[in-house]
Amino acid sequence: MTRRATKIVATLGPASSDPALLEQMIRAGVNVVRLNFSHGKAQDHIDRAHMVREVAQRVGREIAIMADLQGPKIRVGKFADGKVMLEPGQKFVLDAARTELGDIDAVGLDYKALPREVKAGDVLLLNDGLIVITVDAVKGEAVYTTVKLGGELSNNKGINKQGGGLTAPALTAKDMDDIRTAMSFQADYVAVSFPKNATDMEMARQLCNVAAAEYGHKPGLIAKIERAEAIPRLEEILRASDGIMVARGDLAVEVGNAAVPALQKRMIKLARENDKFVITATQMMESMISNPVPTRAEVSDVANAVLDGTDAVMLSAETASGKYPLETVQEMANICHVAEGYEDFKLEADFTGKTFKRIDQSIAMGALFTAHHLGAKAIVAMTDSGSTALWMSRHLIQVPIYAITSKVATQRKMALYRNVRPLFIDTSADRDTALKEAENHLKTRGIVQSGDVYAITCGEPMGAPGGTNMLKICQVS
Repeated sequence: MTRRATKIVATLGPASSDPALLEQMIRAGVNVVRLNFSHGKAQDHIDRAHMVREVAQRVGREIAIMADLQGPKIRVGKFADGKVMLEPGQKFVLDAARTELGDIDAVGLDYKALPREVKAGDVLLLNDGLIVITVDAVKGEAVYTTVKLGGELSNNKGINKQGGGLTAPALTAKDMDDIRTAMSFQADYVAVSFPKNATDMEMARQLCNVAAAEYGHKPGLIAKIERAEAIPRLEEILRASDGIMVARGDLAVEVGNAAVPALQKRMIKLARENDKFVITATQMMESMISNPVPTRAEVSDVANAVLDGTDAVMLSAETASGKYPLETVQEMANICHVAEGYEDFKLEADFTGKTFKRIDQSIAMGALFTAHHLGAKAIVAMTDSGSTALWMSRHLIQVPIYAITSKVATQRKMALYRNVRPLFIDTSADRDTALKEAENHLKTRGIVQSGDVYAITCGEPMGAPGGTNMLKICQVS
């Protein structure tokens, strides 16, 4: 497989639940598997997680598992005929008190708080913005509207308010159950849908840590940025998370399609500056749900996310329910690889005006700088928690970073970090023996050969989290 820095997240679903196919997808470039808790039962996710672990072991590569929580679903109710066709100019009522099935004039609401959160003049977007209605008046539990942009509205389609402002909590009772399910198979990451602020993420972390405690596990937390309210609070959300997902679907509905590309660039930059990872998601290869090749626009979209410095690009329906899951992964891996060849490396500029107060972070930056100028074949980070590898990966550099750890959980988490190749070695507690083991591992894998220079970081004493305090430049004998 071609060396590639950008990671690929693939969603598992009916189209990709065959172990033989999953093995091919992993060999083609999947680094992280996403389990979408908006669909399926708890047992489905447990079975898929076990399949991922078994297939990854067979391939000889650790894969991170991301449990993506459903979050609050602000939806219309059901219709007597399953759907209605709304025409521009017609009146339509969203009625929280309605118990009978909907018709052409009105429909019930799954989200009962809506009448208290909208007023005359507000614009509501249904079915991911395909239908636009304006609020005329709110009377009791009923929201009276006029259809501005019509279309087919079917059962349980989502509702967004233009500009944001709906107060549904980020974590529902279902999410809390799903967290317990995800922790039962030690999901490496939990993605939180619709967080509005840092408090939402802190609550999710507390729930995850409690559910994972009996397994001695601590998952990473990903904030999905998809609410208008999250944008002004991006930095506080970042600080409370391990990484973010640029979730372009709901975000585009709330802030408008045109605002999303610039927001995407800003989020990627901000995440890297704050030593967090970032995933770019939604409709990246959408046409490959039914076509064997992507559009030119999709190729540009993926390539631009890579050039912006995203850690990972994500596939949703393309691999969960599409016709060409394997081909989609192959195409995406190729686009990432080619785009990376055009990256603009400005390592010195990255360090200008920066101060590093921590010894371990200073060692990580020193390794990057030295390896870059010496033309080293590799940077090796011996890491317990993965922090050293994460810091290194925040800077674009053509030298591959090999993160060696004796913890499987750390190895899996690092599968998401850009330009990091996590390796498991049960390293010796003796520093010199551990360094020799690391070099032998690199030689066996053909990463380095006689005469090559590489940089290696580690800590003394060995195995202490946050203890990286040594940088050594080695030449293979």
